Amino acid sequence: MFATQRRGLDPGRLLLSFLLLAAWEAGSGQVRYSVPEEAKHGTFVGRIAQDLGLELAELVPRLFRMASKGGGDLLEVNLQNGILFVNSRIDREELCGRSLECSIHLEVIVERPLQVFHVEVEVKDINDNPPVFSLREQKLLISESKQPDSHFPLEGASDADIGENAQLTYRLSQNEYFSLELPTNSKQIKRLSLILKKSLDREKTPELNMLLTAADRGKPELTGTVQLSVRVLDTNDNDPEFEQSEYKVRLMENADKETLVIRLNATDRDEGVNGEVTYSLTSVKPNGKRLFTLDENDGEVRVNGTLDYEENKFYEIEVQATDKGNPPMAGHCTVLIEILDANDNAPEVTVTSLSLPVPEDTQPSTVIALISVSDRDSGANGQVTCSLMPHSPFKLVSTFKNYYSLVLDGTLDRESVASYELVVTARDGGSPSLWATASVSVEVGDVNDNAPVFAQPEYTVFVKENNAPGCHIFTVSARDADAQENARVAYSLVERRVGERALSSYVSVHAESGKVFALQPLDREELELLQVGVSARDAGAPPLGSNVTLQVFVLDENDNAPALLPPPPPSPWAPPGWPGGAGGGAGVVSQRVARWVGAGQVVAKVRAVDADSGYNAWLSYELQEAASGAASGGARSAFRVGLYTGEISTTRALDEADAARQRLLVLVRDHGEPALTATATVLLWLEDGGPAPKASSRRVVGPAAAAEAALVDVHVYLVVAICAVSSLLVLTLLVYTALRCSAPRGEGACVPGQARLVCSSAVGSWSSSPRRRRLRQQRQRVCSGEGPPKADLMAFSPSLPPGVDKEVGEERQGAGSNHPGQGT
Repeated sequence: MFATQRRGLDPGRLLLSFLLLAAWEAGSGQVRYSVPEEAKHGTFVGRIAQDLGLELAELVPRLFRMASKGGGDLLEVNLQNGILFVNSRIDREELCGRSLECSIHLEVIVERPLQVFHVEVEVKDINDNPPVFSLREQKLLISESKQPDSHFPLEGASDADIGENAQLTYRLSQNEYFSLELPTNSKQIKRLSLILKKSLDREKTPELNMLLTAADRGKPELTGTVQLSVRVLDTNDNDPEFEQSEYKVRLMENADKETLVIRLNATDRDEGVNGEVTYSLTSVKPNGKRLFTLDENDGEVRVNGTLDYEENKFYEIEVQATDKGNPPMAGHCTVLIEILDANDNAPEVTVTSLSLPVPEDTQPSTVIALISVSDRDSGANGQVTCSLMPHSPFKLVSTFKNYYSLVLDGTLDRESVASYELVVTARDGGSPSLWATASVSVEVGDVNDNAPVFAQPEYTVFVKENNAPGCHIFTVSARDADAQENARVAYSLVERRVGERALSSYVSVHAESGKVFALQPLDREELELLQVGVSARDAGAPPLGSNVTLQVFVLDENDNAPALLPPPPPSPWAPPGWPGGAGGGAGVVSQRVARWVGAGQVVAKVRAVDADSGYNAWLSYELQEAASGAASGGARSAFRVGLYTGEISTTRALDEADAARQRLLVLVRDHGEPALTATATVLLWLEDGGPAPKASSRRVVGPAAAAEAALVDVHVYLVVAICAVSSLLVLTLLVYTALRCSAPRGEGACVPGQARLVCSSAVGSWSSSPRRRRLRQQRQRVCSGEGPPKADLMAFSPSLPPGVDKEVGEERQGAGSNHPGQGT
């Protein structure tokens, strides 16, 4: 009784077995069980796990669950042993009414992978409902003139059970006048009636009470009783008679109120008031008396309510025709009304087991949701087809009658479409058809398939040296197209060596904001370019990342004062008697000068160097004062200093009146803002000695005369070249400034983008220092790429005060290509 039903091996059933086997292999199977109604809690129904081919150990890990359509929690499964058992009271009459077939349809769902099984549990009827009469007492009016064998219809009992449990037999209590005529079939077309066995005598027996017992054929037998009260009437001895004892009518369920069902006609052979007939409804089964009305005068039966095929498909109306005799006589007929189905119920759509969100890397053919449809109509009106809109990477797959699976039919990309709004439309086969929709919102889950991306592969940043420690110099930002944790970007420094130190000792980057900070003051004299690598990595699993490079250029500030260099030693090739250098430390120049030196002769030189670059390293020289031990008061100074060469030369010919010891103070100034200075002391000792050279328009003393004479001819070309290069530099700076202003501004110290650097020409004035040249040999070149180390050059067009042009020209003959602030 509780086992799975076995099917025979005849051809029809064999074909059905193959179909069921194919459905089982597709992930859906059907198992049938049976259970009696009113079974106690815990009653064994079947070994559902074993019958479905599932291992007991898989039930919990695979999230075994069971859903019942319309069955509530009547049945339950023990996950420990896989047994289906009764969980609560099952009332077949409440569940299925008087339907001959009553089943509980179960959906068994397991995941990993998702499988759906359909289980049908047939509820067997037991004899738990006794026969019931609608009235406690049935009254019959019978004329004494009735002849024996007259029939008097009785209202039978009804039994809520089915089958044999609802097949009724009747017994009449012992009496001498009446016997029972029983129905001949289950439809009770031949009604239950009393048969008069002998004529009645009202004067002898005016009333007769009997007990009618109805018993079903169940085991054990249940009974119901009704009291029959017979009143014997006198005289009027003809009953009203209908043309037929039974009428059959078909009626659409959507019939309007007051629709005529049938017009009944009963005749009475009596005359006068004994032949006048009125009609009345005695009963409408099942419980449909309020749905129909009967006109008591003309016998018209009309619709009085809303008929529903899905609620009741058949009505049985008992009509009584009663004459107006005294006593009145009655005739009876039955109207059988068959209700025809109309397409008045739209399909119903139910979405279950919706697995959200759906990861974007989900493989095609994965089941996303289960969809069931139903229609309360019958025939073509209840046949439902489903469709899916709009076009999307999903499709509907029919798994069983009125059951569908929502299946992934393509690839997903959350960055393109984050969610899908699907509409499942169920349409029946009626005319016109009815339809219903259900919306399914499918959210696409993110997976980490996008690395963070910077707006540019490289940024250029300018930072002034001597910055405050911890200052913000730039902010990097990377965008990740993923979501949530997969889009949360963390920034870090790509560690490398910068000379002898680690990059992390210079800069740091904030992990969340991407802000880059300078950890210490930068010194351009030590480091001109700092390449900073920043990595952006998301929080996905596994994480993805990308890198960006910051080219940090350190801008020069005037933070180094000019430094004086010691004078060079005397030339080894100086002729006998030539005054040589007297030595001295840095900042003090001591020189012996012959008295016969004429005007315009270079007698000494102050050498200085500035560790800065550009204009901050461009040096100029000024003579602060000229003093000697025996200088004559008010006399014009006999010496001057070259503005950019630092060379001390005579302004006139020396004579005996000049003091033997001359003390000069030379102020060395750079061109920074603010300018920094240094002071050099020049001591000149005038001595007699050595032959006087021949007079010339310009006398040059010492072995440098040959070099100065060689430069006289090229000096003009040098000045022209300096002016041309300086003009080109100004034009380049103007173009660079215009490009920077037109570009979009970014966050940080400069506009993001490829920096344009202007390199000076080798022609023109320049500044350098031995220390800077040594440092540059260890650094990456900014303008010259990967070539050999070069000294920084700066082209400029010096602005000279009026009257000094001639002096500068003369001084450059002795300076050659030297820096204006450095001696040879």
